[in-house]
Amino acid sequence: MKKNKSICIIEDDENYLTLTQKMIEFTGLFGEILTFRNGKEAFEGILQRKKDTESFPDYILLDINMPIWDAWDFLDEFSKYSSEFSGMIYIITSSINKVDEAYADQYPFVKGYLKKPVGLEKLIEIFSS
Repeated sequence: MKKNKSICIIEDDENYLTLTQKMIEFTGLFGEILTFRNGKEAFEGILQRKKDTESFPDYILLDINMPIWDAWDFLDEFSKYSSEFSGMIYIITSSINKVDEAYADQYPFVKGYLKKPVGLEKLIEIFSS
């Protein structure tokens, strides 16, 4: 993978966000790491990035339960741009609710559902696929 790839982490837990960001930085695989604390902020930031750079992030790591907009709010709005998105979205959550996992499967651009904590090895595996 080229280092000019970009990734977006959407996570409201500051500790988990920092940990994930540090692990991603450690891989050396990404030239740009975007972080957002809720789905609405992320949606607006990603659209602004698209306007500025003419591209969406290559990967999006998306927590489910967040304030303002949760993952489902984000995905519902982002679906309007799915034909322009060639990247991969992974749900990363502490939820053990099977309904959440089934709901995530309804979005064709969601490539995986990962349970927290996600380790460095798993991140490298998904970024290498």
